[in-house]
Amino acid sequence: MVELINKDYADFVNLSTNLVGMDKALNQLSVPLGQLREEVLSLRSSVSEGIRAVDERMSKQEDIREKKMCVLRLIQVIRSVEKIEKILNSQSSKETHALEVRSPLLTGQILERIATEFNQLQFHAVQSKGLPLLDKVRPRIAGITAMLQRSLEGLLLEGLQTSDVDIIRHCLRTYATIDKTRDAEALVGQVLVKPYMDQVIVEQIVESRPDGLQTMYKKLLEFVPHHCRLLREVTGGAISSEKGNTVPGYDFLVNSVWPEIVRGLEENLPSLYNPGDPDAFHKKYTISMNFLRTFERQCGSQASVKRLRAHPAYHSFNNKWNLPVYFQIRFREIAVSLEAALTAVLEDAPAGSSFCLLASHRTWSSLQRCWSDAMFLPSLAHRLWRLTLQILARYSVFVNELLLRPISNESAKDIKNPVVTSSKDPSVTQGNSEDQGGGPSESKPAASISSTQLVYVVADLDRLQEQLPELLETIKPKLEMIGFKNFSSVSAALADSQLSLSACVPPLSGRIVRDLSESCFSYLKSALEVPRLYRRTNKEVPTTASSYVDSALKPFYQLQSGHKDKLKQALIQQWLEDALSESTQKYCETVSDILHSVRKMEESLKRLKQARKTTSPNPGGPGGGMSDDDKIRLQLALDVEYLGEQIQKLGLQSKDIKSFPALTALVAAAKDQATAEQP
Repeated sequence: MVELINKDYADFVNLSTNLVGMDKALNQLSVPLGQLREEVLSLRSSVSEGIRAVDERMSKQEDIREKKMCVLRLIQVIRSVEKIEKILNSQSSKETHALEVRSPLLTGQILERIATEFNQLQFHAVQSKGLPLLDKVRPRIAGITAMLQRSLEGLLLEGLQTSDVDIIRHCLRTYATIDKTRDAEALVGQVLVKPYMDQVIVEQIVESRPDGLQTMYKKLLEFVPHHCRLLREVTGGAISSEKGNTVPGYDFLVNSVWPEIVRGLEENLPSLYNPGDPDAFHKKYTISMNFLRTFERQCGSQASVKRLRAHPAYHSFNNKWNLPVYFQIRFREIAVSLEAALTAVLEDAPAGSSFCLLASHRTWSSLQRCWSDAMFLPSLAHRLWRLTLQILARYSVFVNELLLRPISNESAKDIKNPVVTSSKDPSVTQGNSEDQGGGPSESKPAASISSTQLVYVVADLDRLQEQLPELLETIKPKLEMIGFKNFSSVSAALADSQLSLSACVPPLSGRIVRDLSESCFSYLKSALEVPRLYRRTNKEVPTTASSYVDSALKPFYQLQSGHKDKLKQALIQQWLEDALSESTQKYCETVSDILHSVRKMEESLKRLKQARKTTSPNPGGPGGGMSDDDKIRLQLALDVEYLGEQIQKLGLQSKDIKSFPALTALVAAAKDQATAEQP
C-alpha cells in the first residue's frame, strides 16, 4: 500500500480536487436518460402490438387452411364416392341406373380400381371424422363397402373353384389394398377349410379303427397340398412360387387352415383330450404332436412357423391336453405298485429278474417306466425327473427302515409270508385289523427280517447302483428332446441319490456280520460242554474235533456258496473275516475260561490229596493213562486246529482273523501241557 501511494502520490493528492462538480454533472445526465427510457418503453409497446396482430392473422390463416383442408377432404370423399358409384353403375344392368343390393360379380381389374379408390376414400373419411357432411355420406360408403366385399368374396370363391390363378391374385391383391387380408383368410377358412374338416374329423370313424387317428391326421395333412396349392403359390408360401408375382401379407396355413383344424377337433372329437385312459391318452398325444410337427414343416418359412406358434389356436390346442392329470394318474400307478412291494412282506423277485427282492425289482422297473416310450412325454420331463429322484429316495428310506427290524431265524422262503400274521394268537389278528382301520395296535409284533434277506438287500443295492449309469444314458436322449443341455446337474443329482443308497450298505453289512458272528458263536460256545463230556466219564483220548465246529462254520459256507453269484467275492470275504473275528474273540474268551477252570480244578484236587496224604484214584480211570483234564485240553486244541483248517478252506488267512493267533497259542500251550504229563 505504501509503495502504491508513493508511486501515484500526485494522483492521490489531487483526488479530492478532481471530484469537484461531479454531482452537478450527474444531475445533468439523469434528464436525458429518463427521456431515453420512455422512448424505449413506447417502442416496446408498439412492437408487442404488432406481434399480436401478426399472430392473430396467422391463427386465422391457419384456421382457414384447416377448414380448407377439411373442405378438400370432403370434396375428395364425395368425388371418390361418386367415382366408385359410377364404376359400379357402369358394370350393372343397363336398365338399372341406381346401385342395387345384388349386383353381378365384377372383374378383377375393376375391383382393383375400386379398391384403390376405396382406399383413398377410407383415408379421407378417417381424416374428416366428426363432420356433419360425412355422416350424410356414410350410408353410401357402407353400401360401397358391402358391394365391394360381396364382389371380392364371390370373385375369390370363383377363382378357387375354377383354379384361376390370375383371379385369385387380383382378388388377394385387392384385399391387401383395402387392408382386409384377415377377411380373405377368414373367408377361406369358412368356405374352403371348414367343410373339409367337418367331413374328415368324425369321432365314429376315428374310434372304429385302431389306426383311425393316424388316418384322420394323414387326411388333414393332405388338405394343404391338394386344396391350398394355388393360394400358397400366389402368396409365396410354396417353394415353386415366383417372388415377382406373389402377394405378400397372407398366411393361409396359420390363419385359415390351423384354426379350423383346432375347432374341428374340439367340436367333433372331444374324446381326443380325455386323460382317463392314460395309455390311450399317451398314444393320442404322441400321434397328435407328430401331426403338429409335420404340419409345421408344411409352413413355407421359419417366420410362418413362428406365427403359427404364436397363434391363439396353437396355444388352445396345446392347453387342451390335460398333462397334469395324466401325470397324476401315472404317478398313482407307479406309487401304488411300488408301495405294494415296499411293505413288511419281503417277497422274492420274479424269475429272470436281475434283483433278488420284489421291492428292488419294482423300484428299478418304476425308474425304467418313467422314461419308457410308453409313458414319457417331453412336456412332463421335469415332473418325471422329480419322480425318479423320489423313487430312489423312497427306496433308500425303505432300506433304512429294514435296519430297524429284528433278525429272525426263519429262512428266506418262510419270510415270504407276512411275519405279522404268522402268529396264531387271535390278539395279533385283531391288532392288525385295528391298524388297518387307523386305530392303535399294541399287540402287533414288529416285522422281522432274515439274514438271507439282508444279504439280498445288499446285493440289490449293489446292483441298483451299477444300473444307475444305464438309467442316466436312457434319460439323456429324452432331455435332449426338450433342448436341455445341463447334464452335469442331472448327473450330480443322480450321484447324490447313489451316495444315499451306498450309505445304507455299511449298516446292513454290520447287521449281517453281527448275525453271522452270533450264529457262529452260538455253536462255538458249546465248548463249555467239553469238560462235562470228559470229566469222570472214562472216555477215550480224543482224536478228532468236536461236531460243533462244523455247525459253527455252516452259515459261512452257506453264505459263500449260496450268494457268490449275487455278491462281489471281496464283500463276502470281508463279511466272513469280520464275523469270524468277532466270534473268535468270544470263543477265545470261552476257551480261556474253560482252561482256567480246568487248571483250578486240578490245583484243588492236588491240595486235597496233600491234605489227606492218601493216594487218590486217577481221574482218568482205573486203567491209568491221560487224565480227564488233559483230555479236555487236547479236545479244545483239536477243535481250534480244525477251526483254523476250515478258515483256510474258506479262503481266509487265519492270521487275519483277530484273536485267532492268541487262541492258537492258548490251546497250543494247553496241548503241550497235556502231552508232557504222559509217561
